[in-house]
Amino acid sequence: MAPSQAVALPLPSSPSQSICAGGAGAAPPPTPPHPGPINSSRAGAGAGASGWSSKGVRARARELERGAPDREPSDMSDPEMGWVPEPPTMTLGASRVELRVSCHGLLDRDTLTKPHPCVLLKLYSDEQWVEVERTEVLRSCSNPVFSRVLALEYFFEEKQPLQFHVFDAEDGATSPRNDTFLGSTECTLGQIVSQTKVTKPLLLKNGKTAGKSTITIVAEEVSGTNDYVQLTFRAHKLDNKVGTPESRPPTPLFILGLPPKTDPKSPGLLPSHCESLPYPLCNSHQPQGPFLLYLQDLFSKSDPFMEIYKTNGDQSDQLVWRTEVGAWGYGGEGRESKVVKNNLNPSWEPFRLSLHSLCSCDVHRPLKFLVYDYDSSGKHDFIGEFTSTFQEMQEGTANPGQEMQWDCINPKYRDKKKNYKSSGTVVLAQCAVEKVHTFLDYIMGGCQISFTVAIDFTASNGDPRSSQSLHCLSPRQPNHYLQALRAVGGICQDYDSDKRFPAFGFGARIPPNFEVSHDFAINFDPENPECEEISGVIASYRRCLPQIQLYGPTNVAPIINRVAEPAQREQSTGQATKYSVLLVLTDGVVSDMAETRAAIVRASRLPMSIIIVGVGNADFSDMRLLDGDDGPLRCPRGVPAARDIVQFVPFRDFKDAAPSALAKCVLAEVPRQVVEYYASQGISPGAPRPCTLATTPSPSP
Repeated sequence: MAPSQAVALPLPSSPSQSICAGGAGAAPPPTPPHPGPINSSRAGAGAGASGWSSKGVRARARELERGAPDREPSDMSDPEMGWVPEPPTMTLGASRVELRVSCHGLLDRDTLTKPHPCVLLKLYSDEQWVEVERTEVLRSCSNPVFSRVLALEYFFEEKQPLQFHVFDAEDGATSPRNDTFLGSTECTLGQIVSQTKVTKPLLLKNGKTAGKSTITIVAEEVSGTNDYVQLTFRAHKLDNKVGTPESRPPTPLFILGLPPKTDPKSPGLLPSHCESLPYPLCNSHQPQGPFLLYLQDLFSKSDPFMEIYKTNGDQSDQLVWRTEVGAWGYGGEGRESKVVKNNLNPSWEPFRLSLHSLCSCDVHRPLKFLVYDYDSSGKHDFIGEFTSTFQEMQEGTANPGQEMQWDCINPKYRDKKKNYKSSGTVVLAQCAVEKVHTFLDYIMGGCQISFTVAIDFTASNGDPRSSQSLHCLSPRQPNHYLQALRAVGGICQDYDSDKRFPAFGFGARIPPNFEVSHDFAINFDPENPECEEISGVIASYRRCLPQIQLYGPTNVAPIINRVAEPAQREQSTGQATKYSVLLVLTDGVVSDMAETRAAIVRASRLPMSIIIVGVGNADFSDMRLLDGDDGPLRCPRGVPAARDIVQFVPFRDFKDAAPSALAKCVLAEVPRQVVEYYASQGISPGAPRPCTLATTPSPSP
């Protein structure tokens, strides 16, 4: 709670200890010390459809630009352990695994404050460490239990080395620098899955243990259900924890000596409202001796939040959700979460999570709900608890307008107070189940991926006749434009039934009048810019280069708007039949940044994604802005994008890697974006197409 008034309380004999939490799966006690100041976060992160690599490219690119060195997994000295198999191109046989992480005994960076821990997960793939997920940030906590799950795809036939890096995000740090690093550990996903629960010591960068710090990882396989549940809770007449004896006071302001039975109306003493304090300063019950004057919420109310736990088979309790609280950090997008303050009748924001995350798809599994009064110091006060099951929640809200409520019970008060009834009530106002479709549901239901290519022909690429040009057509090795086109287009063409792709150029003077164009067909057929398969795009590119004059500027908005036109027509059908993907290959800074931002914001409301591959060694900071790494992209008028549709990758990070590495990273976010768009529009996939057997004509007699 935010301090607002001075309150006198007896001088404690010993400082209270802030206990964050035990290891993962530990059941909270009747009046549990809460696991540190926390951030509202998605516990059910298993909603992603594209597996581990949805964030890896961005983090990897930033690391390489900073010159961050890679290091092999610590157990890679053995030749067999050092072998990393080539990842398969299809993920149909993968099992999805959710990892839940907790730490114990983290080191304090200084003696006055506890760390604000965050765990960053990296996967070793294609001979490099790539960030795949991270937890939320917990404030002032040495024993954090993170609520956000880390979701991965597990392949039995692959070794999947993992690194867990724990760092202190107190100063806004987003990566484990030397001054924020709290420890790390390595293991394989197979080891975690086979043991279900793994506890390992955290190691410093010099290889020594980080004191007694440990990290615990619990694995759980995600079942095949696609059901999600939308829940809305509110509470009524919760206990006010302000000023109660168990409410831990903040730092003392100064020491105040008062004799017993002091008249509060005397000059220079506390006003008459001190009579309402737990320890009155104006009667015979006042303790003797010095008092501490604290800043306390004398006239404010509790700042309540609620946690939901599911009971595991071993009777341990697993945190699955926290409502919004007064914490900050990585709640998914790194945004500051909202606060329910000074309210004994809070209405928490609706939230949505998978049925698997909530109850492991077992509607009879016990669920435990705990309500706390938030305190910025991390010493949250327990208000009460209740239990239920998902089946009970469904039955209690089955009819329109029907709500369900529970008494919020504090066991300590119940056992000590004769007339105790409850510490308030919690009401479930909504419990709606919905089915979330997957990327494969849409693809198998007939949705086509319409792939369009746009190539940068500005003069900054260099004269194509020079060996230093990015457009140089060398007989020995394809240039970076061709390499990127083959890697990405080779995968996209498998999702387009006619295998015909529009291909455009921008920033060149074109025949016959040699006027600058920013959306010309590279086959020079404006009525039909499509090329037959990716090989046809490559052939048109080779024929186009000698006929044009590289010029400028680098205007990207025209080609985005051109591809958005058929996407807008597709949107009007209200069906999931065609999703557009624009691949932009460019070498430099965008000249029409304002127009490009506006075009992307408009396109974010259409069935469309944009992939940008940066070729060469130019400054790509503009591309990172379009990618939304620093927050939601906004047009010049301030309107935010409806969703993140841009993925940027610098080709230089993959020029020495296998072509499959670039394709995997570039296309990683497309499945999520497809599902996200159609779900936001309430569009379900079509019925699965029937299988047809290819037949061979009978030979003529």
